[in-house]
Amino acid sequence: MDCGTSMAKYLLFAFNTVVSIIGILGIVFGVLILNSIGTIEVDGQVGFPPQAIVPIVLITIGSIVVFISFLGCCGAIRESVCMTMTYAVFLLVILILQLTIVVLLWANKDKFTAAMGEVIDKAWERDSRQTGVFDAIQRSLKCCGKNGVTDYAVLLQSPPPSCCENDNCMNPLNFYGGCRSKFQEFMSFSTDTAKYVGLGLIGIELVGFIFACCLANNVRNYKRRNAY
Repeated sequence: MDCGTSMAKYLLFAFNTVVSIIGILGIVFGVLILNSIGTIEVDGQVGFPPQAIVPIVLITIGSIVVFISFLGCCGAIRESVCMTMTYAVFLLVILILQLTIVVLLWANKDKFTAAMGEVIDKAWERDSRQTGVFDAIQRSLKCCGKNGVTDYAVLLQSPPPSCCENDNCMNPLNFYGGCRSKFQEFMSFSTDTAKYVGLGLIGIELVGFIFACCLANNVRNYKRRNAY
């Protein structure tokens, strides 16, 4: 096998090894965030609060990246045109999906922020039936009411302990801010981070795609020459 093909083979293997490590780190980071957020219990059912969507997406993407990178490593080591091209196609598909998501997030940031506010609005309305949804969100986000503690005053209700730091509502300074703005800020920061991380991944995946195509083409040509 010529020098160019061997170089492409080992570069692709090294590249996918690094990407696999990045994917595993992404999964670990997502699990740690998910663990710090914790779960909430509503009507006897345990689940994740709305902000858990960020680490769940991170874990999902990390798992996909690890799978695709493993396929790329196998294709490079086995010098398999089929596996390498399958890897390249998967990489191209996920690259296009990520680029689409990044563009949509960039172009619709205001709409996305408004939608996140509506999530809290609906949770507040649902809690009027005493489901415990909002109390769980308050504990998870460390916030109070839809817009602040005054929301409870309007309803002629005492704020629950989850509205205050260390459940101590005797001191007015212990009250948290409103959940709507806090959730919007959290999601805005998360999506901004996701956009830049996504652009970095797109660049890395593009390099991997080029390496994979070069290797598959070189291996195919090498096998054709040896067939004669």
